[in-house]
Amino acid sequence: MTEQENSQQNNSKKHMFPSLPENINYIENKLCHSDDIKKLDVPFQNGKGTIIYIESLADPNLIHQLALEPLLTRSDLSLDKAFSTLNMKKETNLNYGIQLLLQGKSLYFHEQVDSFCIFETALSLKRDITEPDNEGIVRGPHTGFVEDLATNLASIRKLIKSRNLVVKYFTIGEEMHTKVAIAYLQNIANDDLVTEVKRRLETIKTDALMPPGYIQEFIEDTSFSPFPQQLNTERPDRVAANLMEGRVAILSDGDPTVLIVPVTLFAFYQSPDDYNNRWIVGSFIRMIRLVSFLIAFLLPAFYIATVAFHPDVLPLELVYTIKASLEKVPLPPIFEALLMELIFELLREAGIRLPSRVGQTIGIVGGLVIGDAIVKAGLVSYTMIIVVALTAISSFLVPSNDMSSAVRILRFPLMLLAAIFGYIGISFGLIITFVHLCQLHSFHTPYLSPVAPMRIKDMKDSFVRLPIWSFWERPHDPKPKKMQRQHVTREDEDGDKHAK
Repeated sequence: MTEQENSQQNNSKKHMFPSLPENINYIENKLCHSDDIKKLDVPFQNGKGTIIYIESLADPNLIHQLALEPLLTRSDLSLDKAFSTLNMKKETNLNYGIQLLLQGKSLYFHEQVDSFCIFETALSLKRDITEPDNEGIVRGPHTGFVEDLATNLASIRKLIKSRNLVVKYFTIGEEMHTKVAIAYLQNIANDDLVTEVKRRLETIKTDALMPPGYIQEFIEDTSFSPFPQQLNTERPDRVAANLMEGRVAILSDGDPTVLIVPVTLFAFYQSPDDYNNRWIVGSFIRMIRLVSFLIAFLLPAFYIATVAFHPDVLPLELVYTIKASLEKVPLPPIFEALLMELIFELLREAGIRLPSRVGQTIGIVGGLVIGDAIVKAGLVSYTMIIVVALTAISSFLVPSNDMSSAVRILRFPLMLLAAIFGYIGISFGLIITFVHLCQLHSFHTPYLSPVAPMRIKDMKDSFVRLPIWSFWERPHDPKPKKMQRQHVTREDEDGDKHAK
């Protein structure tokens, strides 16, 4: 469905009035006589005409080049021939014309013509293409998406030069009319998946669609789960790689973030660096990330349970060390942990909200000063400082900010269970989390795939990343039409050829 078809469906048709003033007055009334609506009276041949546009959205240079100059210099020709070499369209629906004005286009009305001319005069407000700050890599393309939908689609098409790459437009929002696009490969993406993505987008009925969080919450499977069910990325190469696996990308105008569906838990711990480096290095880095997930999730709870209930599991020398650090601390371990976690979250939030240089200073100096002062005051132990610092560092290793936030939130209830029930509470919390993950789906795809359900072939790119030549099949979780993606022949040491 095209953007024009969506816009015309969202607005009832209003045919033009017989007179020029009536058409202009209708548009001004619908736009509440806003002061930035500008009109230029430009007669053509023997009739009156008016160019109307919104000053804050239209480029005056383009208006002069595309509209004014032909009208003033080609008055000896008919209206159609005057613009024959330019990008000009005609329309009769005034309500649709109003939507075009809100997109930065200019309209020309003539008293002797029963349609109005449309000129592409939107003011370009694009920033330069740069690498995303939150998805930096060591090796590979250092480009990212911007806030312009057309530019983002061009970045994807530059990587995937395939005739099977399909883009479909939607207009969502009764007032804002946000332009949304989905991209997929026709010969790879599952038809049921594409249909489901379209259905969920078409069922969004709201006045405003503020990207990027609104779309994510409107279309996710389970709204009350702390785990993200769509992958957010600002990297064109990452989007292209997912499209080649049969997934669907959702883009929104005004937002540099692209949503990828469906996804699994392991997708949030993958990075382009895993594939840009040799497979041994990529596998090692990925395993470190997965271990960091366990540390960020379990370490504070494990420390609380061990100190409060199970000190006997530690070596005797370590017990004496921890006991010595806790002698002058009046607070129980759970309050120590909650206090330090709260301070860390405050410093983290302050570092984000403040300007970059000031934020880095706050994070480093604030952490050192407050950490040292709070230990000297006897409120927490040195051991707790180490635990919280290691937990914070581990949470930063997650490539996805959404998954990092989920882990940070979930460790608080696990800490409470550990403070009340010890290791039994931790075990109970882990069971509940695992059951929830088993029940969770992303566009009808199991969240724990390929672990639950088990698919040995897809394990090549889960906990570790095996050599690229071994990925002769696509992952099964998006149910692609075309499973085989490569056929590589390798020679062994004896010169024999083996098809992989």
